[in-house]
Amino acid sequence: MANDITQDEGRNGNAHERIERTATRFKEGTSGAVSGAKEKFDRAADSVESGLHHAADAGARGAHRAADKAGEWRDRGEEMASRARERADDALDNVRDFVREKPVQSVAIALAAGWLLGRLLSHRR
Repeated sequence: MANDITQDEGRNGNAHERIERTATRFKEGTSGAVSGAKEKFDRAADSVESGLHHAADAGARGAHRAADKAGEWRDRGEEMASRARERADDALDNVRDFVREKPVQSVAIALAAGWLLGRLLSHRR
């Protein structure tokens, strides 16, 4: 019986050693896998961060270009409005000069234009 106990302890000792070796290998394997996953996650996070920075920079460049174009269009619109005002002022000055130089003819033209406008609008109703 003593021999059986020694054999059981020997077998159990070997089993315990195998269990410990297996547990150690499992822990080493999982540590390696987790470490590899951490590295991959860190690289992916760095890549995402870099992509977001590039996207933000591109968005800012686009916004700057849009603001510049809006400024150009505003300036162009102001210039066109200024030219239109100048032309309207010139036309008004020409009409005033014409009325001063030829008052009777101006009244006749105004009456004719009024009569024609009245005829055009009366047919619409």
